Amino acid sequence: MSTDGEWDAPDQREGHGGRGAEALRCLVTGASGYIGGRLVPELLEAGHRVRCLARSPDKLRDHPWAGDVETVRGDVTDPESVGGAMRGIDVAYYLVHALGSGSGFEDTDRRAARVFAEQAEAAGVRRIVYLGGLTPRGVAEESLSPHLRSRAEVGRIFLGAPVPATVLRAAVVIGSGSASFEMLRYLTERLPVMVTPSWVHTRTQPIGVRDVLRYLVGSAAMPDDVDRAFDIGGPDVLTYREMMCRYAVVAGLRRRIIVPVPVLTPRLSSHWVGLVTPVPASLARPLTESLRHEVVCREHDIARYVPDLPGRPLPFDEALALALRRVREAQVATRWSSAAPPGAPSDPLPTDPDWAGGSLYQDERRLSVDVSRQDLWKVIEGIGGDNGWYSFPLAWAVRGWLDRFVGGVGLRRGRRDAERLRVGDSLDFWRVEEIEPGRLLRLRAEMRLPGLAWLEMYVETEGTEGTEGEGLTRYRQRALFHPRGLLGHVYWWSVSPFHAVVFGGMARNITKAAAKDGGGRGTESFADRVRPAPLRFLRSASRARRGRSRRR
Repeated sequence: MSTDGEWDAPDQREGHGGRGAEALRCLVTGASGYIGGRLVPELLEAGHRVRCLARSPDKLRDHPWAGDVETVRGDVTDPESVGGAMRGIDVAYYLVHALGSGSGFEDTDRRAARVFAEQAEAAGVRRIVYLGGLTPRGVAEESLSPHLRSRAEVGRIFLGAPVPATVLRAAVVIGSGSASFEMLRYLTERLPVMVTPSWVHTRTQPIGVRDVLRYLVGSAAMPDDVDRAFDIGGPDVLTYREMMCRYAVVAGLRRRIIVPVPVLTPRLSSHWVGLVTPVPASLARPLTESLRHEVVCREHDIARYVPDLPGRPLPFDEALALALRRVREAQVATRWSSAAPPGAPSDPLPTDPDWAGGSLYQDERRLSVDVSRQDLWKVIEGIGGDNGWYSFPLAWAVRGWLDRFVGGVGLRRGRRDAERLRVGDSLDFWRVEEIEPGRLLRLRAEMRLPGLAWLEMYVETEGTEGTEGEGLTRYRQRALFHPRGLLGHVYWWSVSPFHAVVFGGMARNITKAAAKDGGGRGTESFADRVRPAPLRFLRSASRARRGRSRRR
């Protein structure tokens, strides 16, 4: 593979199912997202060559497959970068959307799709593959939610372009870490009695993420004369109420009592979902709006080109069981929060304390501890999620609630993996911007703020800045804030009196945790050790229920 965007002629390799298949050159957009991050290794396993187009290539570097692909920087709305990425490509996967970027997201989606189609034609691409949404039968497009309407329009743009296109249309995708699965999971697990919107009686046709990936990979080899959309779904057609009831059975929960009411509009129900689940209202709203109308497959023509395997597509219960097993075994490859939300801050971190770009506030803490660098790093890399933030849990919880209230992501996104982090991972209301194993973890804030914020945690050796050596290990922690406007300065000075409690406590408790039990986490997180007794009881009961579910 060359580094100038050109590849040699394709060869012949063994593809999926042991059949001889042409090794195609594939471009994947959205590789940092939920589907794209899982599609890349599937294409590689099928014997294809993969190039990823990403706005921030560094976010892909820690994926297990990063060394097997070519990554180029670019944006789907920029013709020049898309054109460069298309050179030498056979099949181009379009797995991005502008949902959540503001009221003009439909215009952004439309412009990006046209750029993609035009550049694919100019580069001689053989096929475009797009994953869109399943639309209801007999409903005028103007009556659809903006989310579904935009997905449908993007599909039409590709089908109207000169390059042959495969447009796959799916409804609810069930897989560990998908937004639809997380919404279903948390609603069912947290609410034994639910007052629900009327859309719980709407029928839909869910599909397992494994089958979505199988159809995406198989679409690459479709004949050149195939230029159409395909409905894809699993074998079960269910209402959302039935999905919640069946989830309870598969997860080993008691029977759920569900009382639908007609007064909860999609807007109100999205806030309800945002309150109960980690999925923020901004993402929950398009998901709930999509459930207003029945979305059931009208055909299964995809099987002519990607033949069904025994037991596939997966039945709903099997897809659920597989997703739950992945969650419990901490083997979630990607999550709905894998991709940064549109509009997330992307300015570079000011590295100079006397940065000339404007005001830069910082809070720095240094503590020495008589533990190994490995033990200290173990605590740092395990921060967040169930392990908490090692200081004043109520303050962190309140900050998360406030962020959700103003439309932010809040504190409940948790972690993809309980022990390991990689660049691009979401971590509660932070995102991992940089990680140097054993030395540095840098987080960028994604909560709603009047400025840009970072939190850095370093492991160093006392007296030998950043190197291995004898003596005490030093923990260094730095919080940085670059204010925007007067409100940003007011914000910093209003919260600075609490820094000694929040950041000072964090530094002390991280080093204490490292000094205790060889890394300090043991079987009880810091958040558990300081949580009030009633909350600890509820959490213990929840863990006990999960344990019974696993035994069943």
